Amino acid sequence: MLFFLLALSILTAIYGYVGWRSIRPARLASSWKKLLWAILAGLWVLPLLPIFLRRFGNEDAWVDSLTWIAYTTLGFFILAFSLLVLADLARLLILVFRVLTRFTSQFISGAGGEEPPVDPVRRSLLAYPVNLGILGISGALAGYGISEAIQPPEVVRVKVPLPNLPRELEGFRIAQITDVHIGPMIKQDFIGKIVDRTNALEPDLIALTGDLVDGSVPRLKNAVAPLSSLAARHGSFFVTGNHEYYSGAEHWIDEVERLGMRVLLNGHHTLQSGDARILVAGVTDPNGRRYLKGHDPDLNAAISGAPISGATAADVKLLLAHQPRAVFDAAGAGFDLQLSGHTHGGQFFPWNFVVGLTQPYLKGLHLHQNTWIYVSTGTGFWGPPMRLGTHSEITLIELTRGEKPDRA
Repeated sequence: MLFFLLALSILTAIYGYVGWRSIRPARLASSWKKLLWAILAGLWVLPLLPIFLRRFGNEDAWVDSLTWIAYTTLGFFILAFSLLVLADLARLLILVFRVLTRFTSQFISGAGGEEPPVDPVRRSLLAYPVNLGILGISGALAGYGISEAIQPPEVVRVKVPLPNLPRELEGFRIAQITDVHIGPMIKQDFIGKIVDRTNALEPDLIALTGDLVDGSVPRLKNAVAPLSSLAARHGSFFVTGNHEYYSGAEHWIDEVERLGMRVLLNGHHTLQSGDARILVAGVTDPNGRRYLKGHDPDLNAAISGAPISGATAADVKLLLAHQPRAVFDAAGAGFDLQLSGHTHGGQFFPWNFVVGLTQPYLKGLHLHQNTWIYVSTGTGFWGPPMRLGTHSEITLIELTRGEKPDRA
């Protein structure tokens, strides 16, 4: 209930502000304005309907179509809201600058004088075309963002230098898939392309770092089926993301294992490559504690009995964690590398700024203390089917011998 109230409040602010800035000053008859407000009210509640319907077990194809309409229009309104707010802030800054300039000029010259009166009609005539232009720009950006989001993910190659890397692990290749969000808008054909592109990389290991699905196992069983064809020399490993818990995590854990992946629920596995060893540990998403007993992320439990330190320590210690903020614990435990997702790289403006407030890293490779962390921008998308300034990706991590820089 709290989620719906919060979401409704945010939607009210977004849609109401766009209406106030575009419908209210429009030079239209009152009846036309009322009609536009009525349409806006319908669009206002639309994004919540698919969530509400699925919560009560309705996952039919028509709900998928409704989801496309709801989230596409939501993306447009988010862009319009953001650009209108920026435009109004710019107007405010210009006004403040003019007032300060006039005050400074009068103070220096000692001259008085009244400010010329503001013509509200002229101001309205100037502001309305600007607002229409912003709506047009928002529509164009939304169209471009959709075309970017529905493209198959590109392959991003990243080399991670590790000192004292054994010869047997030089060039070890890890393919990372994350935040696919298989569901109403991402279907089986898209998953087939992901599998084909991943297998073509011939990885030694495949890491799936959460938010694989948005929906129940019965509804998405066919859509996820191509994942059973993922192939890597040392297999595929999976950790839960927050959306698994929204979609019935117990059933999805069983389904992911049936598809041939090893699920790491605060656990670990040790791989052998010649005489070298890689420790692969995984923690659950922090949201797990709200849905399932024992699903709090627990790194101590994940590495219990693992070759983490001392003379018997593994040559490379890899942590899979959906959210980047797990790196604080990973660094303290001495992991060499953490792979994460969750942020989508911001996906599109203005979420890149919002997500940056909640996670230590938004995207890319970073060195946190002595631990590398790579944050993928995600292999799919969520919410509005748009990407602006980011691309979906399959990441190919290649381990190489080399010194870590002082900063990264």
